[in-house]
Amino acid sequence: MYSQDFSSIPEIDVETLAAQLNDDVTRIQLLDVREPQEVAIASLNSFQNIPLSEFAEWSTTIGEQLDQHQETWVMCHHGMRSAQVCVWLSQNGFTNVKNVSGGIDAYSMKVDTSIPRY
Repeated sequence: MYSQDFSSIPEIDVETLAAQLNDDVTRIQLLDVREPQEVAIASLNSFQNIPLSEFAEWSTTIGEQLDQHQETWVMCHHGMRSAQVCVWLSQNGFTNVKNVSGGIDAYSMKVDTSIPRY
C-alpha cells in the first residue's frame, strides 16, 4: 500500500452507517482494517476485522472470501487506512466500495459516545 489520491472513492458518513446498522446490514459487507488491539478498544459488532498490517495474508484470497459485487463499506480509526484499502479493492475487482468517513473515531464522537476514543 502506498500514498494515493482518494478523491475517487465514495464515502459514507457515520450517521449513514448508524442508520444502516439499525436497519439491515446483511446486504452490506462491513470491513474494519484496524489492528486487533485497536478493535479490542473500540468496535462495532457487524464488522469483520481484516488488519491492513496483514495485507500480504488476506490480499490473495479476499476476492474468494467476499462477494466482489456486493456493497462493501470499509472502516478504520480516522478513514485513511480504510481509504487505502478501498482503492486497492476497487483496483482488484470490487465494484461497490465505500469508505466510512472519519472512521470509528467519528462514530464515537457523533453517534455513540459510549464507544471509547483512543
